[in-house]
Amino acid sequence: MRADQESRITIKTPADFEKMEVAGRIVEGVLNLLGENCKVGVSTLELDQMAYDYIKSQGAYPSFLNYCGYPNSVCTSVNSQVVHGIPGKYRLKDGDIISCDVGACINGFHGDAARTFLVGNVPQEIQDLVRVTKECFFKGFEQCIVGNRIGDIATAIQKHAESHGYGVVRELVGHGIGRQMHEPPDVPNFWDKRMFGHGARLEAGMAIAIEPMITLGSREICELDDGWTIETVDGLAAAHYENTILITPDGPRMTTLHEEEPA
Repeated sequence: MRADQESRITIKTPADFEKMEVAGRIVEGVLNLLGENCKVGVSTLELDQMAYDYIKSQGAYPSFLNYCGYPNSVCTSVNSQVVHGIPGKYRLKDGDIISCDVGACINGFHGDAARTFLVGNVPQEIQDLVRVTKECFFKGFEQCIVGNRIGDIATAIQKHAESHGYGVVRELVGHGIGRQMHEPPDVPNFWDKRMFGHGARLEAGMAIAIEPMITLGSREICELDDGWTIETVDGLAAAHYENTILITPDGPRMTTLHEEEPA
């Protein structure tokens, strides 16, 4: 973790956290809607339109839309696509998995979360990958205690994924979040003390997004010609799970997950 990142971490006020809760609940609502509609025959562009309409109906703006030129409101990444898939004509098929990553901004603050949904009859080994990816998130979440470090989060995620024989994507990471969708610090899903040291220490008032990106085979990835979509090099499945987390003196609190119990 670079020292310049630590110096640029923003500490939020209780009032800021209240605004982030509002944004987070909108994101949660979007993902619940998408989960209900990730069915055989539905196109990824149709899912994107559902998300856009829902976010706008809540008085918010899609965080991803036009972000660095991204053309849509949701990242829809199917099967071997890890993240940043662009919605289009592709219609979901029986046995697919699809990662939906979405953000919403309201009152000047962002929420950001992702889920990997199962479509129809998904092979058991892929179901297991999706389940373990979610478990990886909660292993990291358990480390979000004031006084711990980013390295504690990353190490917990990596150990759990690799204990199941899965690959952990290195090039893409979680992040701080608040008035900007991406803020310091980076929150990797792996850790190397020789590269990063121990990482930033967690303080009350920090807000971060943890997002394990876990692969069934090799962790090697590539970018497709569209300039956005990230895919596994070996063509095997990848899963993604993310929530926005507020660091408080009483322990971590998620803004984008309220109704579901941890796996």
